[in-house]
Amino acid sequence: MFKNILVPSDGSELSRKSVRSAVLFAQSIGARITAFYAKPEYPVTYYGEGVLIDPTTPEHFAELAEKQAQMNIQYVEDLCKEAGVPCSKLTLTSDIPYEAIIDAASREGCDLIFMASHGRRGISAMILGSETSKVLTHSKIPVLVYR
Repeated sequence: MFKNILVPSDGSELSRKSVRSAVLFAQSIGARITAFYAKPEYPVTYYGEGVLIDPTTPEHFAELAEKQAQMNIQYVEDLCKEAGVPCSKLTLTSDIPYEAIIDAASREGCDLIFMASHGRRGISAMILGSETSKVLTHSKIPVLVYR
């Protein structure tokens, strides 16, 4: 059965529900969890003649992204601790979350990715797609989608 489950979380309510289910699932099969958060890269915006106008420095942005990452990962870690499920933590910086999720699962030797489906429908699903859909399409590691 599964031994190491990657659980990506973006902090949304659906993601938190998915995390709770992932912890119960891991507990029931005796697996460990690797909590994961993909931090965004610093957005560089240029206006006019190549003038950069952004009050946030790259360092400050990185600090805020790390704070957000730790909040999300701490939620997973706390639930794991309550349930007696071993947990490790990982964050990567990437503007392509689905690639970061697959990379994290590979790096950590995970044999399952357990993630939420954000359920976009209609035009937004066609235009934006979903990170879950992209992970399902590109991952060689099994993916369990919580809905």
